Amino acid sequence: MKNFRLLLLPFGFLYGVITAVRNLLFSLKIKEVYQIPVKSICVGNLSVGGTGKTPHVAYIAELLSHDNQIQILSRGYGRKTKGYFLLDENSTAENVGDEPLFYHKQFKNTDVAVCESRKTGIENLLKLKENQVIILDDAFQHRAVKAGVNILITDFNQPYFSDWMMPAGNLREWISGRKRADIVIVSKCHSNLNSATKALYKQKLKFVPDSIYFSEIQYGELKSFNSNSTLSEVKKVLLVTGIANPIPLLNHLQENFEVELMQFPDHHAFSMDDIHKIHKKFDTFASENNAIVTTEKDFMRLQSESFNAVIDQKPWFYQQITVKLDRELEFKTEINNYVRAI
Repeated sequence: MKNFRLLLLPFGFLYGVITAVRNLLFSLKIKEVYQIPVKSICVGNLSVGGTGKTPHVAYIAELLSHDNQIQILSRGYGRKTKGYFLLDENSTAENVGDEPLFYHKQFKNTDVAVCESRKTGIENLLKLKENQVIILDDAFQHRAVKAGVNILITDFNQPYFSDWMMPAGNLREWISGRKRADIVIVSKCHSNLNSATKALYKQKLKFVPDSIYFSEIQYGELKSFNSNSTLSEVKKVLLVTGIANPIPLLNHLQENFEVELMQFPDHHAFSMDDIHKIHKKFDTFASENNAIVTTEKDFMRLQSESFNAVIDQKPWFYQQITVKLDRELEFKTEINNYVRAI
């Protein structure tokens, strides 16, 4: 696989040149840039998928929602619709995407919308209320709009300084794009990350040291799809995922259970045939002390009237997660100072 990717280096270089020219056109204001007229925070990355943007967006929304009116705007990746949609009680992962649906269910009094054109989405959100804070999910490369604060997420296990341009690597643009960020968060860190490793990463990230933070995943409860299922006496789980990188969750579950992974592509749109295959695999365990576990984002895509009756036949659970930042007080102060500034 590594040798194959080496063959793709010329294509990666070409892709990098194209993205660099595009970025230059925006930087020189040859291409129009829309400055968001209210407080706004963009959470994004330099690579494709898997850095953990969703729990960080949720973390920031939770931080700010107590004293501010929050709105979240996403492209709605994986949805089967186009254009602007404001989520409501009838929204499904199929028509708005799994991540926006998660935000909508997590933050009941928050406007959550999807739109391919971030400018169009922002203009529609501005019509709903005044003095809000808009959080943009995965819009770092969307140069047609400019947020007040840009937060760049990079995976500890595959940081941008050791990656390469697509298709040889996973970068969407050259790492010089980090200069547009105000904050860098190194995600999915080990809980016992030492100061020497942090210092090394700060050096290699080539960013303002005081604006680099390290975060780790915090695993919450395993929540049942229905009230009839419990985890008592469970010894083995079938882990079903449709996310970019299930390994951290796999490692976490293996601390308490014997785990078998059944992996689908990122943002996979589950079908009834998939459900039957999952249940067939689960049945091979031949024991009552087992369960099916999935992620909270996958749970959003498994919420369907057509699925419910079948899923209720088995003990399904989803894993709740949050993130914890080092220097948390400094991070919260930095974000709150921006939002409160006149």
